[in-house]
Amino acid sequence: MAAFSLPPRTPDARYAELTHSHICIRVPDYAAAKDWYTSVLKFRVVHEWPEPMLKVDMGYFAAPNDDRALFEIVGGNDPAPSPRASEDFPGTFAHQGFHHACFTVPDIEATVARLEEDGVTIVAPPFVVEVIGRKIAFFADPWGNLFEMEEVLD
Repeated sequence: MAAFSLPPRTPDARYAELTHSHICIRVPDYAAAKDWYTSVLKFRVVHEWPEPMLKVDMGYFAAPNDDRALFEIVGGNDPAPSPRASEDFPGTFAHQGFHHACFTVPDIEATVARLEEDGVTIVAPPFVVEVIGRKIAFFADPWGNLFEMEEVLD
């Protein structure tokens, strides 16, 4: 099975200052999303604030055991639903733009089983992508936002 490694960093590159901070997830109801992400996925609330100009509530959230990247959840003000249907996994790739965020897990089968026990929608059950040496699966939050999980294979 093929794996990959990152090329060397380029600290002298024109935009070397760019580092990952957060991914924004848009939902219709901030309180409901906060409840789901903290009670089901056990995300931690980092900081919350209202945004009067946009008429929304916002918050930064972190995964239970990872401080490297935050999720910014924005809720309220009646957003239009996404045209991406999470029930049809191949169809989710029919639209341009942001598709998913990915989590690395040590045992994808066990993580999927726990998500199913917690009532989380599994959009694509685990499958192997040999060219990258990963087993991956996809799940969705209650608003159809997609998340990938990957297990690095030996």
